[in-house]
Amino acid sequence: MKNYILLLLTLLSIIQGIKAQEDNYLWLEEVDGEKALKFVEKQNKATLAELSAEKDYQDIYDKNLAILNSTEKIAYPTIHGNYVYNFWKDADHVRGIWRRSTLESYKTGNPAWETLLDIDKLSAADNKKWVYKGSEGLYPDYNRFLIELSNGGGDAVYIKEFNVNTKQFIKNGFSIDEAKGEASYVDDNTLIVSTDFGEGTMTTSGYPRQVKLWKRGTLLKDAKLIYEAETTDVLATGFIIHDGNKQYTLMGKISSFLSGQISIWLNNKQTPLDLPKDAVAGSKGQFIIQNNQFVMQLKSDWRVNNETYTTGTLLSLNFTELLKGNKDIKVILKPDEFSSISGISATKTKLLVNVLTDVTSNLFVYSFANGNWTSKRVDAPKLGAITIDAASEFSDQYFFDFENFITPTTLYMGDASNNTFKPYKSLPAYFDARNLEVKQFKAKSNDGIMVPYFMVSRKDIKIDGTNPTLVYAYGGFEISSLPYYWAAMGVSWLDKGGVFVLANIRGGGEYGPKWHQNAIKEKRQNAFDDLYAVSEDLIAKNVTAPKHLGVMGGSNGGLLVGVAFTQRPDLYNAIVCQVPLLDMQRYNKLLAGASWMSEFGNPDIPEEWAYIKKYSPYHNLKKGVNYPEVYFGTSTRDDRVHPGHARKMVAKMNDMGYKTYYYENIEGGHAGSSTNEQSAKSSALTFSYLLKKLR
Repeated sequence: MKNYILLLLTLLSIIQGIKAQEDNYLWLEEVDGEKALKFVEKQNKATLAELSAEKDYQDIYDKNLAILNSTEKIAYPTIHGNYVYNFWKDADHVRGIWRRSTLESYKTGNPAWETLLDIDKLSAADNKKWVYKGSEGLYPDYNRFLIELSNGGGDAVYIKEFNVNTKQFIKNGFSIDEAKGEASYVDDNTLIVSTDFGEGTMTTSGYPRQVKLWKRGTLLKDAKLIYEAETTDVLATGFIIHDGNKQYTLMGKISSFLSGQISIWLNNKQTPLDLPKDAVAGSKGQFIIQNNQFVMQLKSDWRVNNETYTTGTLLSLNFTELLKGNKDIKVILKPDEFSSISGISATKTKLLVNVLTDVTSNLFVYSFANGNWTSKRVDAPKLGAITIDAASEFSDQYFFDFENFITPTTLYMGDASNNTFKPYKSLPAYFDARNLEVKQFKAKSNDGIMVPYFMVSRKDIKIDGTNPTLVYAYGGFEISSLPYYWAAMGVSWLDKGGVFVLANIRGGGEYGPKWHQNAIKEKRQNAFDDLYAVSEDLIAKNVTAPKHLGVMGGSNGGLLVGVAFTQRPDLYNAIVCQVPLLDMQRYNKLLAGASWMSEFGNPDIPEEWAYIKKYSPYHNLKKGVNYPEVYFGTSTRDDRVHPGHARKMVAKMNDMGYKTYYYENIEGGHAGSSTNEQSAKSSALTFSYLLKKLR
């Protein structure tokens, strides 16, 4: 009898444990479910009613919309042949126009624009909410393009062939149905395509796992398979690289954000390249072949030919020798412990390398001659961020911009052949920065690591602990958070007396691959602790106090701030949680979530769930805790991070008796908005909430 009772108690305990793990809010994962959308409508209505009534709401909305619609914005270039292409939105072009001018006309500063495709007119004609997502041109004349269009702003796109001379989609031209895929021209009549080819051709992450060559005039289903990844890989991709007059067809797989493999299609067969798998885990934009040198950055130490090349090193390999299986390696740049490579681009004969040192940019031009690389520093502005915006493949001309928190972005024209540059156009000063200053500090994290952060404030700031202070952080996927001219933040926050802080926590790429790797999987808590260290440092400096301190983050940053308010509710009085991951037990089963397991771990493996569950915000909510009233923002059409994360968190918190703010834009994708009006509304809601909570 005693044994029977013990068995019964054990079974009851197991049943209770299972019930405790049940998710009562799974219905909110039905993106377009009737019940789910009614929930969204109710939450949106309540949030909009309360926050739009705040005294600053209309002022913030009007100023943000004016900035977004300003004709004084910089028309950023993309160079294809002798033309500059640009996508532009303003009050008259809500969804935007794709246009071009000659390169010579663009360089005058007053381009004669030729509209190629009006997305507003196309949307009206097709009765779709089209969002322009980019284009791939036909080298070298670029008279045809593959246009990517999203219905509502998600990552999945339709691809249609377009003639820029007739300004029309080509009748019976190449056309690919909606999918998270891509295509590029191999020649006039051939595409290399990765898309949804039908049942069994997509990975568990929702991306293509096959690459095919598609001939004009044939059916897509009959295209020639040249590469196939596993279902458990993230994706397979194919692309074209040019080195002068030579063209290479490359394809490969991304197994995770930390590993991949690249192959070349040569002599009608696929040949894998013998390269470190973590060095090729990225997109086609990372690969450059110039002067027969294959450029690559290492993400871990690589021992070759009895020599060790260390993590973070930028190097090149003789490409023709690599195809033979030989490794003739040249070091381009070896960053130190306080530096990292934030970007590389190529002109016709030069390599442009953007180097971060203590989170500020320096630009270098590299030349390959006589078997070695030499460099010259570009005497660009200092103490800010540099971005290479466009480079010509037919000359050494390029464009870069410089910005920091209080210096309006300026676009420069550069010539890498003689290392000269000159300003092209600057943004107007959208907010008054004359009484503002920027300081950089370092805070000691829980394990003694010094974490850098920037603080933007008034010069005459009162150090009395009462300043409304907003900390922004990301901390993931080796993405660096750099100084930038955020006009919306300026008019909505700095102009109203707020302090802005950008935290460069681990998980990002500010100090190279190791800075990222020290916050993945079981080390994820380091990123959270870094955020708390910065927050506590601001309090210790008496800049602010928990009552006046808020934190903002989106996507992976949304997870970050979700963890912040569940682990440290004592530190913050406002949380802006945008397009977030929050249910870390199911994230790998929702949309692209499976592709992020190298970053967070696999919750289906007990040993990995053991460390994930310690911080998963959805699973660490407790009753009776003094949480801040969180603002959640997401999009119904976000097909990267599932809106169910935010929906479920809000429903669970509300059922526990916690007040929340929630706004879900019906379109917009992972960016959250598709039009300038939607973006202005999002800013007005967000900053009205922050001012309400932190002033």
